[in-house]
Amino acid sequence: MDIVLVAGLWLDGSAWDQVVPEIEALGHRPVPVTLPGQGDGRTDATLDDQVAAVLAAVDAADAPPLVVGHSAATSLAWLAADARPERLAGVVLIGGFPNPDGERYADFFELRDGAMPFPGWGPFEGPDSADLDEPARRRFEAAAIPVPEGVARGVVRLTDDRRYEVPTVLVCPEFSPAQAREWIDGGDAPELAKAKRLALVDLDAGHWPMFSAPAALAPLLTTPTP
Repeated sequence: MDIVLVAGLWLDGSAWDQVVPEIEALGHRPVPVTLPGQGDGRTDATLDDQVAAVLAAVDAADAPPLVVGHSAATSLAWLAADARPERLAGVVLIGGFPNPDGERYADFFELRDGAMPFPGWGPFEGPDSADLDEPARRRFEAAAIPVPEGVARGVVRLTDDRRYEVPTVLVCPEFSPAQAREWIDGGDAPELAKAKRLALVDLDAGHWPMFSAPAALAPLLTTPTP
């Protein structure tokens, strides 16, 4: 099975380098996506461009693939489910919750010169980054790519309620499945509240498990969805 891998903000396809061999060892074909504006040198990329890149990977698969979205890119995975509900084997969301229709994709941090650079570790101190040692943090900072304004401030548009039927797994790294369930039931994750086939899976890691726990993460991206 093809497993389309989409990393979150500031990351390109190389973010999955440690996960790729683990997935291959399990008999699947990993397809890391380098998103427009996050590794291809473009500064004018838009959210629509990134969605198109994910859908291109989906459409290139010989059989229905799984789409994995990390952090903010959980919305990209969910947009793929919205655009291709009949084409996906499932969606796996890592450490994030997809935006509902009409919200900006990732308007989280200050923009500089038309892009949103990595803001430093301050906003991520605590469970998000406690499992990253200092060398790992330095490598992350050196590789971080400012996200174009057209991506960060792009508006999520969802149109097909069949996305709620797509098998979905939420991997819970820096938060627990119990916390996730509380947030979903409390209205903080309205898209997942409507998901008909949703499983919550625990992972003892921080917000970037592809770096800190690749061997533990990989099986969660390849197991059958609910």
